[in-house]
Amino acid sequence: MGSPALTVAILAGGAATRLGGRDKGLEPAGGKALVEWVIAYAKQSMRDAELIVIANRHHDDYARYAPTHADVVPGFQGPLAGVATALRVAKAPSLLTLPVDCPAPPDDLVKRLRSAMRHARVQSVVAHDGVRRQPLFALYRRDLAESAHLAAEQGQGVHQWQDAIGAVEVDFADRRQQFHNLNTPEDFAAYADAVRSRD
Repeated sequence: MGSPALTVAILAGGAATRLGGRDKGLEPAGGKALVEWVIAYAKQSMRDAELIVIANRHHDDYARYAPTHADVVPGFQGPLAGVATALRVAKAPSLLTLPVDCPAPPDDLVKRLRSAMRHARVQSVVAHDGVRRQPLFALYRRDLAESAHLAAEQGQGVHQWQDAIGAVEVDFADRRQQFHNLNTPEDFAAYADAVRSRD
């Protein structure tokens, strides 16, 4: 079997301070762990992609879902450390990153990002929801691995590094509500209510 065309990395390495330090991706949300929603989305939207999880805690729990890797730059240095890790371990030439705290991203996310990357002939594209950039919803060439690692070691944020590499923003103003993420206990409770109302 050949290498996949795309690696999808779920970024689950944050400290989750607004959840009292609990591991956000493993918190129950509408009947299952939050990470399970993101994995289901990835498998449905990108059937032939390699799926990995980047996590700094509870590796055994995350490994039940997909191969799991810790940040190459230790110490909860932020999501760029997770991006750098994913770029280093990705088997595919392109990497899509997804944050673990957004259970239902746009269905056409990867299609539109891929189209924009081909059209602009750049190394990275990133979603913009019409109000602000969504830096963790991004597509990268795997060749950026060393650049990401150096930037993470220097303490740069994802947004700053994306600017430095010339990432092109892709307009998702028509999908803005689908970038909603869960950060607080109230967010999780509201999402559980929304799931119950759909059932």
